Amino acid sequence: NVAMPLIVSGASRAETGRRVRAALDKVNLLNKEKAYPVTLSGGEQQRVAVARALVHAPAAVLADEPTGNLDAQTAETVAEVLFTQTRAAGASLVLVTHDPALAAQADRTLALGGP
Repeated sequence: NVAMPLIVSGASRAETGRRVRAALDKVNLLNKEKAYPVTLSGGEQQRVAVARALVHAPAAVLADEPTGNLDAQTAETVAEVLFTQTRAAGASLVLVTHDPALAAQADRTLALGGP
């Protein structure tokens, strides 16, 4: 699942393996490298999605409620990975959230709707 963007882009097996393991390690799922999605909890599946989004170092990441279904500790880990990795890569992170604490971590915020 995490390797797919690299496979599609033509990365070597060695490079793909190295980058997948690094991405999974960043979201604390290295021990689930060979697990099928159906065997993962909802929070683990969410973290896999974040790893997949970041594994090929994109110029921009679009994240719609990336921490919405996670417990507080896992949400903090996922948010830290998203912000740290995109900033380190000079990538843009477009984040949609209802969580004011998560939004406060952004460099710029836009509020839509409401009073």
